[in-house]
Amino acid sequence: MRRVFVTGIGVISPLGIGTDAFFQGLREARIAIRRVEDVLDLEGIRSKVGAPVVDFEPRDFISPKKARRLGRATQFALAAAHLALREARLDVARDPSGGVIMGTGIGPVEAMIDNLHALEGRGPERVSPFFVPTMMPNATAAEVGIEFGLRGPNTGVVTACASGGHAIGLAWHWIRAGVVDWALAGGTEAVMLRLVYAGFDRMGALSRCPDPERASRPFDANRDGFVMGEGACVLVLESEEHLRARGGEALAELVGFGASCDAYHITAPPEDGAGARRAMEMALRSAGLSTEDVDYINAHGTSTVLNDVVETRAIKSLFGARAYEIPVSSTKSQIGHLLGAAGAVEAAAAIFPLLEGLVPATVTWRDRDPECDLDYVPGRPRPATVRVSLSNSFGFGGQNACLLFRAA
Repeated sequence: MRRVFVTGIGVISPLGIGTDAFFQGLREARIAIRRVEDVLDLEGIRSKVGAPVVDFEPRDFISPKKARRLGRATQFALAAAHLALREARLDVARDPSGGVIMGTGIGPVEAMIDNLHALEGRGPERVSPFFVPTMMPNATAAEVGIEFGLRGPNTGVVTACASGGHAIGLAWHWIRAGVVDWALAGGTEAVMLRLVYAGFDRMGALSRCPDPERASRPFDANRDGFVMGEGACVLVLESEEHLRARGGEALAELVGFGASCDAYHITAPPEDGAGARRAMEMALRSAGLSTEDVDYINAHGTSTVLNDVVETRAIKSLFGARAYEIPVSSTKSQIGHLLGAAGAVEAAAAIFPLLEGLVPATVTWRDRDPECDLDYVPGRPRPATVRVSLSNSFGFGGQNACLLFRAA
């Protein structure tokens, strides 16, 4: 099996446009969550905060004509792909054989809402002819392929909050097995909409804390739900042979991927965290590494009461006493939960300490929960030597993904 390297990272996040902005936000421990009633009608909805992407101009990356017909999540994905390819310095015109695999949890639901309103208010003739190709969840992967003329395998992944992680892991399998020499892989989401807020709020999943600085509190005793965010991340993944032949430069090596199903409940994880443990264990096994090799864990860490306890139990179950020696943090404390994009953006966060020698913080952690008793890196990022980092993503449906990165 071939080795696989990350050679480009493109991030669109609430911390800013581009990987540099994202990494700078992690260094500064900046919280990008804010009250959003000024841009979103939240009357009757108890959650009032979110983490939007601001100052995003799709025409900086794609043509105005294309920007007008695409959903916001697809715009994000195309922008992230452009940024990733720019960093990788990969000439796609000379090598259009790359694959594309993109994850999304919900997809361009705004197209459904807008066209339903048009249908009910003004009739069938007012439904957009672009409605179906804008709405379909595979549109993002297809549009990335079209944008860059990529003729390799092209597919989408829809596994809720694990979508981005699964997409990157499956692309790793493609390259290792020789299906493609390189690929664009990641996740995207843009569903900060009244309907989606109402749905999650009715579930009791969203934080009702009005203070943006305290709303997303992963692993904290006072956590009360996640904060909705949006964004995208795309990685350029290459085989070692392809990378060396073109004289490229590696940022990190993707060495392991694990996936599992809880087979338990559509939204709740099993209390023992067995599914999460299996995914982490599989990632280590596929890399030929042990629990002794892991220096940092980027947790799924949603700030929901059940998830954070269960993830903590899963980590302790797998790592034993060493779990207390490994820094574990959740960047959702800064950018909220990006749903289908979370696994991809947090993969970038897991690569951050390999490049920077800093472990991202769980910025908002204050009060210890007796059941969440690991080292969650509270407050500020911490200097550390990190050779191997692990990134967890767990989705509704009990679909789990774990990525394992090593310094290049």
